Amino acid sequence: MESELNATIRYNTVSIILHWVLGIALVAIFCFGVYMADLPFSPARLKLFNWHKWAGFSILVLSVLRLLWRLSHPAPALPEKMVQAMPGWQVKAHHATHLALYALFLIVPLVGWAYSSAAGFPIVLFGQIPVPDLLAVDKELAVLIKPWHQISAYTLAALVLLHVAAALKHQLIDRDGLLKRMSLRG
Repeated sequence: MESELNATIRYNTVSIILHWVLGIALVAIFCFGVYMADLPFSPARLKLFNWHKWAGFSILVLSVLRLLWRLSHPAPALPEKMVQAMPGWQVKAHHATHLALYALFLIVPLVGWAYSSAAGFPIVLFGQIPVPDLLAVDKELAVLIKPWHQISAYTLAALVLLHVAAALKHQLIDRDGLLKRMSLRG
């Protein structure tokens, strides 16, 4: 199988970099969000929430770039030997998980932005660059939106864990070299 992992089935360098940067950013912002969510109200908590919003907006921009790159540079097909070795449900789960990940890359920060706007807490990137609100201030709507940011974030976290578990299964159990498709080292 090793010889199959050539340039035609590997992701390109830009895709690989975007994958790992976004992956690390998502894990970091999720952990940061869980940490700060239950802090008592204070100036420090407000500062952390601003950092979280800056990071979320940055992840949204990165996600849009990644989606545009992916649309213009399709993913390489799975090697036929891998597809034949995988049960049909795994192939379907592979595709469904990737679609759901891409959707949630956009949904989670957009819902956070919508909540922030409706709650009347504008996003000002790095304390300097105001980001237009997605919605007018509406406290009742903010109450309805708020749990959806958490639900979508936890859903994204679960899918990231599933994605990592599947990659580790391929690497450690199947030993089929799938992980090399997303490695910077050929």
